[in-house]
Formats: sequence, structure tokens, C-alpha cells
Amino acid sequence: MLPAKTVAYETAKALDEKKGVGIKLLKIDKVSSLADYFLICTGTSSTHVKTLCDYAEYTLENLGEKLLGREGHRGNSWELLDFGSVVVHVFTDEARAFYDLERLWADAENIDISDIIIPEN
Repeated sequence: MLPAKTVAYETAKALDEKKGVGIKLLKIDKVSSLADYFLICTGTSSTHVKTLCDYAEYTLENLGEKLLGREGHRGNSWELLDFGSVVVHVFTDEARAFYDLERLWADAENIDISDIIIPEN
């Protein structure tokens, strides 16, 4: 079992490899017992959301991490991957704006991941 930070970073890299948009990593361990990290990402379509989730799951399974749960919401406008210490939320743009997790979890620590993902142009 990998450390939570490693799981979060490897997932962020996987999402970035498949062109995930607006990848944000929130450290929530001090404000919630749900997980250590929330990773939030946008896909450009419902198909892209599914592809991002499939690839994140594949990447972590190859690293020996077990997926505890995967939930879809409203025709792939939002999918959630639960790896225990890390919960991944992948949205369409509209769903991300509607649920606005960054605002809901404003007390969480925003982790700078610019050194592990390719900056958006």
C-alpha cells in the first residue's frame, strides 16, 4: 500500500496524461475523516470523464492500489473513484461548476502540483 501522497500524485499524473483539465489536489485530512486527499479534474465530455476514470483506475491498480468504489452520476457528468486515502472526482465542466467542490472544501489545503503535471497553455 502506497502512501496517500504518492497515490494522489500518481493519479494526478495519470489524469494529466489523458488531458484532464484543471487538476486540483486538496489535502482534506485536517478538515475531514473521509480521506487524506481529494483530487478534482474536468473532462471535456462525458466520454472523456469515463476515459480519465478508467485510466486513473488502471494506473493505480498497476501500482497495487485497490479501488474501493466507483460511482457514476447523471450519465458520466461526474464520476468518483474511492481509493481510501484519496478520492478522485472527475466532472464535466458544467457539473464541476454546479457542485463547486473547491468552494465547499475551501478550508482544505490546496497542494501545488505544478511540478508533476504539464501546465495548461
